[in-house]
Amino acid sequence: MRIIAGEYRSRVLKAASGNHTRPTTDKIKEAIFSRIGPYFSEGIMLDLFAGSAGIGLEAISRGIEKVYFVDHHIKAIHTIKENIRSLNVEKQCVIWKMDYKKALQLAHEEKLRFHIIFLDPPYQVYSFADILAFIDEHNLLQEDGYLICESAKEEQFEDHYHHFKKVKEAVYGITRITYYKGEKR
Repeated sequence: MRIIAGEYRSRVLKAASGNHTRPTTDKIKEAIFSRIGPYFSEGIMLDLFAGSAGIGLEAISRGIEKVYFVDHHIKAIHTIKENIRSLNVEKQCVIWKMDYKKALQLAHEEKLRFHIIFLDPPYQVYSFADILAFIDEHNLLQEDGYLICESAKEEQFEDHYHHFKKVKEAVYGITRITYYKGEKR
């Protein structure tokens, strides 16, 4: 696993051990950032179910100012910390070791509004509908911000979901990537 582009291009990242994480492939990362970027001059991101932090660190390499990494598995948290230290980007990172529901509630309490939210829960374990509903209800995504869902290819997503409009969907092998854009309220 590596950083594909930007300031930390070609830097190797560690993958979390065990079967709790599933790193996003380079092909999918490149497709995601080609769609939403590819480079940024500002913004904050939420990497929910962060695993090894590959997506969030790719965003930092491409110019995102700050990333909030969330995972509740201790092995994932250790790997996230190691990968952040290896790039020396600690000041741009916040790590929350907690369940995604607590993290979303904390983001709401801290009045955070993200430019990018990346959701990559374990396939068929969590309900995207519940997660999207909370994000929408608590206005956690900036207007015109991107909400990206990585799921099993069988997962189906509505064209509109409250204040989110689906702008693209693509399947790569067993993985579906669904892009929503925040709409005006």
